[in-house]
Amino acid sequence: MESVLSKYENQITIFTDYLEEFPDTDELVWILGKQHLLKTERSKLLSDVSARLWFTYRRKFSPIGGTGPSSDAGWGCMLRCGQMMLAQALICRHLGRDWNWEKQKEQPKEYQRILQCFLDRKDCCYSIHQMAQMGVGEGKSIGEWFGPNTVAQVLKKLALFDEWNSLAVYVSMDNTVVIEDIKKMCCVFPLSADTVGENPPDFPSASSQSKGTSACCPAWKPLLLIVPLRLGINQINPVYVDAFKECFKMPQSLGALGGKPNNAYYFIGFLGDELIFLDPHTTQTFVDTEENGMVDDQTFHCLQSPHRMNILNLDPSVALGFFCKEEKDFDNWCRLVQKEILKENLRMFELVQKHPSHWPPFVPPAKPEVTTTGAEFIDSTEQLEECDLEEEFEILSV
Repeated sequence: MESVLSKYENQITIFTDYLEEFPDTDELVWILGKQHLLKTERSKLLSDVSARLWFTYRRKFSPIGGTGPSSDAGWGCMLRCGQMMLAQALICRHLGRDWNWEKQKEQPKEYQRILQCFLDRKDCCYSIHQMAQMGVGEGKSIGEWFGPNTVAQVLKKLALFDEWNSLAVYVSMDNTVVIEDIKKMCCVFPLSADTVGENPPDFPSASSQSKGTSACCPAWKPLLLIVPLRLGINQINPVYVDAFKECFKMPQSLGALGGKPNNAYYFIGFLGDELIFLDPHTTQTFVDTEENGMVDDQTFHCLQSPHRMNILNLDPSVALGFFCKEEKDFDNWCRLVQKEILKENLRMFELVQKHPSHWPPFVPPAKPEVTTTGAEFIDSTEQLEECDLEEEFEILSV
């Protein structure tokens, strides 16, 4: 494995369809739910982009599984994009969407703790080690390329062991987001002698939510919502373009995972019909915590102009991401979907109130019963059998 991957060391991939510098235009640029006027706010736009955590190929980390690869160059790009989407959710969770990063400026302690979740070590909950080994349960060998849905399923499983961030991760099935199931996952009801064994109260209908009359649950577990889609057969169907772009305008947007066959990118916005993305295809040396417990974060932010590509060049297999810190954020997202997505004749996905009767009953995912805790539970592939891992599915839309 090492000999195969060594040729990717120090790789910086260059594609002819990259469009580097932003044009001189009056058009708006949308980045993860925020708009920038390119002509007058170019520096603000670039600052917003550079604030996103940027994860790339790394080399010289400890071998995955003890004897596996010590670099993910050539195969880990979708895993890195999944890390970027999740990191953006954690930034929104702890620091807020408006948080900004400045080079060599002291950052909040939550920022350093978020960064440490993704270091390339087996004891970090969202490391390349944990994601690759969890992928074994999804039918992916270590060193094999992931698709958008696979990385979504892996993040859902790993989040069960992350008590600090305490995210509810919902990955939609069959192009369908079920409001009832998400409310069951995210509404945390206090346990008492009077309530044990009782069913939770009925959840409000979509119509009542649109009128602003939904009853709030006692506590809301922050939601990472991932919607895997296939927007065509061999290439993206142009009928989906407007709705796809509309998702980047939503304040809950975490962007999208996708790209081209075997080349994954993290899409964070758009300008006209060009998608803006962060590219993981640069190999950097492994970075660990320093003696003072801090992480040198200089290589975790992209300080160059982001890449762009025409949306019609996008591979049709994608995964949209959204973050809802509070219940009102999710209710607002539902209203936006009903207004902007469900108005189309050929819809990207469906939003329904009730769990479909022909589906298996919905059971909120729970942490498996294992002898160790946290990320250590997947130090060996045998322990993956403790997880009730879902099979990968493919969604076809024509």
